[in-house]
Amino acid sequence: MTDEMKWHKGGCHCGAVRFEVALPSCIEVEDCNCSICMKAQNAHTIVPASRFRLISGEDQLTAYTFNTHVAKHTFCSVCGIKSFYTPRSNPDGFAITWRCLDEPGAFQQVEMHAFDGVHWELNASALAEKSKG
Repeated sequence: MTDEMKWHKGGCHCGAVRFEVALPSCIEVEDCNCSICMKAQNAHTIVPASRFRLISGEDQLTAYTFNTHVAKHTFCSVCGIKSFYTPRSNPDGFAITWRCLDEPGAFQQVEMHAFDGVHWELNASALAEKSKG
């Protein structure tokens, strides 16, 4: 049995940035402990770029990079919320902040996975295929 994709809407706190993402009814959410995710309490699900659409607010997005500058941490310049970003582990996809979905409780199952981002170099391969269609 295949888990059919359904489009879910989401966005930042003030509503300036809106997006939609195609997700199955059972999702995996990465709870990362790297320096930026830990401070922002960011738990995210990684998807291929083909399953993400920015609806509005491109002009309100600001990007922050650090270290290798591969990850593009995009956030709303109005309210400061990072509802999605381009992850270093999957630069061809998007990491969607699960709690920024309009209905984060709409899934049949949400599996939280602790991801050791503090030791990113040793663990990144576990996420490498998440953005593949």
